[in-house]
Amino acid sequence: MRVFEDDGGNAWDVVVGRESYGTVVAMFFPKSGSELPRQALLDVKSTDEGTRMLRDLSMEALRALLRDSVQRET
Repeated sequence: MRVFEDDGGNAWDVVVGRESYGTVVAMFFPKSGSELPRQALLDVKSTDEGTRMLRDLSMEALRALLRDSVQRET
């Protein structure tokens, strides 16, 4: 898990998750209750690879991934 701030200064947790059919996603969870969870597809083959990818992304790349994400279905 990684914690970062979006463009507006709001804190988010981001973790790797797996969807159906093996799809790997970045799941974003807001630290405050003002936003809903979001997710973005990762172009990786495994959760281990996704974890390494998220660990190595710059803050700006994480913010861009969040901007491109969609609301997570509950």
